[in-house]
Amino acid sequence: MSDKIIIFDTTLRDGEQSPGCAMSLAQKKRMAKALAALGVDVIEAGFAAASPDDFKAVASIAQEVKGPTICALARCHDNDIREAGRALEGAEKKRIHVFIATSPLHREHKLKMSKAQVIERAVAGVRLARTFCDDVEFSCEDATRTEPDFLAQVVEAAIEAGATTINIPDTVGYTTPTEMFDCIRRLKTQVPNIDQAILSTHCHNDLGLAVANSLAAVEAGARQVECTLNGIGERAGNCALEEVVMAIKTRANHFGINTAIRTEQLLPSSRLLSAITGSVVPRNKAIIGDNAFAHASGIHQHGMLSHPETYEIMKPQSIGRVDTSLVLGKHSGRHALVDKITELGFDATAEDMDRIFADFKALADRKKHISDADIEALVVGQASTGPWQLAQMQVTSGTGDSIASAAVVLLGPDGSEYREAATGDGPVDAAFRAIERATGMEVHLEGLSVNSISEGIDAQGEAQVRVRFAGQAIHGRGISTDIVAASVSAFMDVINRISRQMAKAS
Repeated sequence: MSDKIIIFDTTLRDGEQSPGCAMSLAQKKRMAKALAALGVDVIEAGFAAASPDDFKAVASIAQEVKGPTICALARCHDNDIREAGRALEGAEKKRIHVFIATSPLHREHKLKMSKAQVIERAVAGVRLARTFCDDVEFSCEDATRTEPDFLAQVVEAAIEAGATTINIPDTVGYTTPTEMFDCIRRLKTQVPNIDQAILSTHCHNDLGLAVANSLAAVEAGARQVECTLNGIGERAGNCALEEVVMAIKTRANHFGINTAIRTEQLLPSSRLLSAITGSVVPRNKAIIGDNAFAHASGIHQHGMLSHPETYEIMKPQSIGRVDTSLVLGKHSGRHALVDKITELGFDATAEDMDRIFADFKALADRKKHISDADIEALVVGQASTGPWQLAQMQVTSGTGDSIASAAVVLLGPDGSEYREAATGDGPVDAAFRAIERATGMEVHLEGLSVNSISEGIDAQGEAQVRVRFAGQAIHGRGISTDIVAASVSAFMDVINRISRQMAKAS
């Protein structure tokens, strides 16, 4: 049995299904290139038959991203599979991932199909996919709630039809590590042709067990793990790539296996995804949360000073985190900034550096000390661009009977200026109302949070805005030393996400 675990990343497909995490084509391509640099083995680029935009995303990534295998998802329907094959034509290495539900719940209520019909459809799907490429993955949707004997029958038939990878998804995050281990072991002993395919697992996190279940599958003999950066995905998310990879690396003595992931790129990749989706990573998130390598307790601090391994089982540098701070200020030059960005694990282009350096100088005029977190925020920048741009803003507020007001000037999609003013319960509320009037969009604000992302009284604030528009949750993110400006920037991020979605749907 191989000691290499294949990392199958589905951030761009299953991850994007996380509410509020939709990505534009440019963002998907940027993320796919980051995943390739991270060293993932397979990138599931999307569901080609879902829409023309999804097809274009898969085709563009297949054409432009080299290194990993590029995969497209398809139901066991002829049209889905043909669209997947067509989208993958330009790929250096390609895979079609076909699936059909196998559990009694899905057979009866969703598919309205018998066991024999499910097997027949699965076999036909795999055979058709094999006419487009030799690398075909088959998934038994809701496998962990499927009768064990029937699951074995479907797997055997799919392999006989030509599937080279068999995926066992815990689609609703229902199973436990012991059950997942037994399921994989049972398939390895009951399916006579199982040695002709690689066993895989795809676990959801509804009970908080996605990583534990994935590792249990690996211990039972699975050699592919399907996962997403930051654990994003449907409902409570998927198995977190960074967690399963670092568990395998940190406990190499226990698992005796490895991956091809360049772990020093984990944190930069995670933060890029967070900026693109506007979805904040909790501070206490394992591996990549801000508190993962922070120590507040005096006992822990003493232990760390005595020997780092007393309270750290991983080195922060192993995931791309730098535990020292280079002091940068308004007298620092471009070379010093580039060196710091490189040290932090980012790779900014010359075009990016023009923007970053200008933002850096502007920030340095307002702050005495610029921390690593400030630099990371500058590099990531605002993931959302256009079609609406904030040209000017003026807000007033006070105490007592004073009324908060805001006036804004926006540049619209047609290049025209839109001027509006509004009052509100505070300067942020007034600014949001003025922007809604200028854009003609009315959204329901569900949440606003502002957190410090660096230290000191002149720290930068990161605002996270969550709204609901047309029944969909939309997230936005903004950064500034001014919390009102950060909040407005996050709201503009939301407005632009909605505007792009509306343009995409028209």
